[in-house]
Amino acid sequence: MFEKARFTRLVPALALAASVAVAWAMGAPARAAEGFQTSVPAAILLDYETGTILFEKDADKKIAPGTLVKVMTAEVVFSQLRAGKIALDTPFTVSVNAWRRGGGPSGGAAMFAEVNKPAPVGELLAGALVVSGNDAAIALAEGVAGTESAFAQMMNAQAKSFGMVNSEFHNATGFTESGQVSAARDLGLLAAHIIRTYPDYYPVFARPGIEWSRIKQRNRNVLLEAGVGADGLQVGWVKDVGYHALGAAVQNGQRLIVVVLGARSEKERLDETRKLLEWGFQSFRQRQVFAPDQEVGRAQVFGGASGSVGLAARGAVSVLTPRSGNERVTARVVYTGPLRAPVVKGTQVGRLQVTRGQVKVLELPLYTTEDVPVGSLMDRALDGGLTLMGDSVRDLAKRALAKIQK
Repeated sequence: MFEKARFTRLVPALALAASVAVAWAMGAPARAAEGFQTSVPAAILLDYETGTILFEKDADKKIAPGTLVKVMTAEVVFSQLRAGKIALDTPFTVSVNAWRRGGGPSGGAAMFAEVNKPAPVGELLAGALVVSGNDAAIALAEGVAGTESAFAQMMNAQAKSFGMVNSEFHNATGFTESGQVSAARDLGLLAAHIIRTYPDYYPVFARPGIEWSRIKQRNRNVLLEAGVGADGLQVGWVKDVGYHALGAAVQNGQRLIVVVLGARSEKERLDETRKLLEWGFQSFRQRQVFAPDQEVGRAQVFGGASGSVGLAARGAVSVLTPRSGNERVTARVVYTGPLRAPVVKGTQVGRLQVTRGQVKVLELPLYTTEDVPVGSLMDRALDGGLTLMGDSVRDLAKRALAKIQK
């Protein structure tokens, strides 16, 4: 098997992509994305609707995520709620462990839940996400999985299921542990996943505050009042690493997701996050690369009635490009092939990678556009010798063989 891109049967569709790229490349070359700078060690900015990466800096660097881990804790709890295994009013008892390690006695951020007393899942979620309560996060983990370590296994399984490849979780709070890491790209992916998958639960991140045990606390997420349209997720701090932010913001109907990791101060975190968001909202416009269900390439098929099958994304493919000037936008199809017949319509077999300038800004799965049944004995025999030579050579050989047989 071999990786295939820009070869043989993909050439016609990729020629279309290239013509689009040439049209967009006219005019003065834009340097908006390349020229933008941030002082933080790692960051990413992406458009929620299209998935376009507008900016990234060391986005795959593994960093201790601190309390941003609670966003992953929330994802697991949200999944349990959606599956009907628990409800927002399900009571979880706050254990001695949760109270001692995460509550008032710990001296850290806490919901101040009472030990050995029940608290509803909905309020524990607010405690963990609005005021970063460690007692609430531990209580949720123990209530869902029995132990925090078992819950961490669920976190890792969930993270891998939607593509977080540079993350590993060992607890529900974000307490520093060896090997507990994440990355800006993964955290951006997590935020987009939560907003898309759990729209009914996402608003908890924006609650103004909570009151529990007769103690009132305001939401700790400073982005919510920064005037940038932020509506959720988390901020945090890790000793010897720095200040983190994972945020989502909406302006004029457009949603951006931003991750800033390792800022030197609260001020730098807020300033750099605001700068990224404002630049993103002001500097880009959406452009359609492929229409809904448009064929973007063809994958080679071995032993089929047809020598190839069309590939398309589900829905339109759009990217954000700089408003000032134009950057070259190119598309590339990658798949492992040749495919073996029979091929069923709608099977995911490859990926479309879209690049703006030198930056890969989008990657989407591609699906087969038609069924390809097993071919005749002649088809299979020809494929045995002509697999790498393309449809035109294969079809020419078939016609020649048919004439000989007549």
